[in-house]
Amino acid sequence: MGSTEMSETPDIADQLTWIAVDWGSSNLRAWGLDQHDQVIAQASSDKGMLSLKADEYEAELLRLVGDWLPATGTTKVMVCGMAGARQGWMEAAYLPVPTRLDQLSQGAVTPTLTGDRLGVYLLPGLSQTRGTATHFDVMRGEETQLAGLVADSPDFTGLACLPGTHAKWATLEAGAVSGFSTYLTGELYQLLANQSVLKHSVLSPSAAKDDLNDAACRETFISAVSEIHQAPETFSSRLFGLRAQDLLDGRLPAGDTRGAVLAARLSGLAIGLELAGACRECPLDKPIMLIGNQALSQRYTLALNAIGYQTHVNGDTAVLAGLRLAHHALK
Repeated sequence: MGSTEMSETPDIADQLTWIAVDWGSSNLRAWGLDQHDQVIAQASSDKGMLSLKADEYEAELLRLVGDWLPATGTTKVMVCGMAGARQGWMEAAYLPVPTRLDQLSQGAVTPTLTGDRLGVYLLPGLSQTRGTATHFDVMRGEETQLAGLVADSPDFTGLACLPGTHAKWATLEAGAVSGFSTYLTGELYQLLANQSVLKHSVLSPSAAKDDLNDAACRETFISAVSEIHQAPETFSSRLFGLRAQDLLDGRLPAGDTRGAVLAARLSGLAIGLELAGACRECPLDKPIMLIGNQALSQRYTLALNAIGYQTHVNGDTAVLAGLRLAHHALK
């Protein structure tokens, strides 16, 4: 069924108070929590939004967490992510920015269920329309990660980055999102590496994922970030230059190492271009908060350090902290 489960105690049903769920496009994660908000069980599944119809969500959730539930009563479930999308379980309409992150639950919707064992709340995403200094944009799921940051620092003010296939950069003011931008960097890298002429030069993304552990790749990545950050208008030209370098540069190593070095350059050019836009108004003395998995946060830390910024890393536990905050707001 494409799922994994882990329980820490034999009597989950006796301790379970509520359930937190992060439901993405490709998979979902669920945590069972006790009255002290401590995780007592967790499970995951590959049944993300893309593989479910609206009337299949309840059954999939029950399949995953049904063994945790007490024999009687209704267990509250807080859900963030793509289950609340228009093509998901039920649409939880976007909240327009500015939005306080401790008030996301005010926009939650409750889908009609066939049984009474679960009480489900689908959290909304955030939206932004065109303005003097803004453009159309949306996020769904990342707002809950940002809420996790606010849960730890209620009055946080500054710039936060959530690296990923579609990287989000959010400006926070005293615990509220005042604006944000999305960069297609991860997807752009995948397209260039897999479907452009550069596929003949760079190591495949799956093979090159640990490239920054190699000193030559790391130096190439840093150099590319700095280079394109200083001259972002040359991006397209530098991309083809990477292919030409493969054909002409006799100093490059041979074999997979060659492909890994060139993949590191491509990654540096893509992320450097993103930083040229995202950081253009951010003063160097203001650290940037990174929220996400360790590998991507490391890559972005290296890139940001290369152009003079310091970072703080919140880690990939932010989504659960954000779901806790939403749950408390509903009490």
